[in-house]
Amino acid sequence: MKKIVLTGGGTAGHVTPNIALLPGLQELGYEVHYIGSYEGIESKLIADFNIPYYGISTGKFRRYLDPKNFSDPFRVIKGYTEARKILKELKPDIVFSKGGYVSVPVVRAAASLKIPCIIHESDMTPGLANKLCIPVAKKVCCNFPETMQYIPEDKAVLTGSPIREELSKGNKIAALDLCGFDANTPVIMVIGGSLGAANVNKAVRDALPELLKDFQVVHICGKDKIDNMLLTTKGYKQFEYVKAELKDIFAMADIVISRAGANAICELLALQKPNLLIPLMAGSRGDQILNARSFESQGYSKVLMEDDITTQLLVDSVHELYFNKKTYIDAMSNSHQKNSIKTILNLIEQTVAES
Repeated sequence: MKKIVLTGGGTAGHVTPNIALLPGLQELGYEVHYIGSYEGIESKLIADFNIPYYGISTGKFRRYLDPKNFSDPFRVIKGYTEARKILKELKPDIVFSKGGYVSVPVVRAAASLKIPCIIHESDMTPGLANKLCIPVAKKVCCNFPETMQYIPEDKAVLTGSPIREELSKGNKIAALDLCGFDANTPVIMVIGGSLGAANVNKAVRDALPELLKDFQVVHICGKDKIDNMLLTTKGYKQFEYVKAELKDIFAMADIVISRAGANAICELLALQKPNLLIPLMAGSRGDQILNARSFESQGYSKVLMEDDITTQLLVDSVHELYFNKKTYIDAMSNSHQKNSIKTILNLIEQTVAES
């Protein structure tokens, strides 16, 4: 039986595309294993799929001064040693990496053992972790045509991002029951990523008195970010994080307010959900801003910069998005970034056959 090792972690965006590939990989006869960090979110997300999981040490690569900059390189070296040992025992045919800091020791260890690696870059410009992996990768999958210029021509492949098929099979009625919502009032879904988005949460909650006049709001706000003062607010439902219910909430949502992480916006594109993007700015290398502007230029999204947010501007932007939602849906329905799972699976098969 063919073997593949998947890696990637740190945020859900570095894990969910791997999960999207699982059914196809298993249909092709692959025995799937996962290498992630000891305590990262990937260990929790992968636990639902009965896949062997191996934790390794990892450290963060920072562009700013921090005392951990002196200790984390040793954690990365330890992770490399651990990954190499795991890979020598598993002897996989290929490694597929979705990025994040945990992927660096895995990909570099695989390369040292002559195991072919394919990596996926979600953002417009490669992140630091993937920059360290590109030199030893066989192929680099990209979401945006603009990304191709940053990658060697013989490695870059425009694939789009794998989106879980289950997300398109949601039950709107189940979500309405879950949230206690009225079927006749439009719904705004707010999602800030697996770790939450404090500024987006605050902006939405400040605007609730106005938003709830015309909409119901389901808010996936992140771990430990529930506002207990708003638990009984009619038309407003909060969740720290959702798994199985996510597809139903997407089916229920008329419009979405979201950060602009590449995987998140690719899900919105695949589901054709009109969206207001509020890209991460503080502590960011600017990738979310580039992602958001690309989607805005293609007519898929409306963009609101975090520094510009006022309650009135947010409310006006939501109303404008809702009343023009057909324009956004039409633009997304004409997108050519489709069949990403099939494209990536074919690339994996081709690489294994050539190795």
